[in-house]
Amino acid sequence: MRIVGGRLRGLRLADLGQGDAAAQLRPTTDRVRESIFNLLVNGTHGNPLPDARVLDLFAGTGALGIEALSRGAAHVTLVDDGRVAAGLIRQNLDKARAGDRAVLLRRDARRLGPCTGPGCDLVLLDPPYGRALGEAALEAAHDGGWLAPAATIVWEEARPPLIPAWAELLDQRRYGDTVVTLARRRGG
Repeated sequence: MRIVGGRLRGLRLADLGQGDAAAQLRPTTDRVRESIFNLLVNGTHGNPLPDARVLDLFAGTGALGIEALSRGAAHVTLVDDGRVAAGLIRQNLDKARAGDRAVLLRRDARRLGPCTGPGCDLVLLDPPYGRALGEAALEAAHDGGWLAPAATIVWEEARPPLIPAWAELLDQRRYGDTVVTLARRRGG
């Protein structure tokens, strides 16, 4: 696994190794990650990355959040409740020398609680497939004030997710067994 674009392009991230089966880590492939960020940067919906505050839910290895930093985001909050995931995220933040621009919250993404700072401009959501965790986590982020007005949402799932009424669908694409949904919070 490596960073595929931006100032950290080519940076090799920590090896998953044998991992932990209970952690259910399924990192976004380099190909899908590159497609996601090309869609964000070059798509017709405006590039949300420059100076963005990013919320990476179910962060896993932290690759999506670090990719956002590499491409111009100002800050990323990475959320994952797994012990193995937290260790990988810390290793990858160290490799990227991004500790001063990132915060790791080791908690259940469905129970975020209130946001104590400004809302995030970009939400990256890659929950374990087929367990309806994404819907609950996105609602928790919305209800807790984590989303800035007109926040962009990138959501990976095995099937097209149900977009909440407070958001609008912008784009949806399939890459192998992954459906990437791009949405935006209404009212921005």
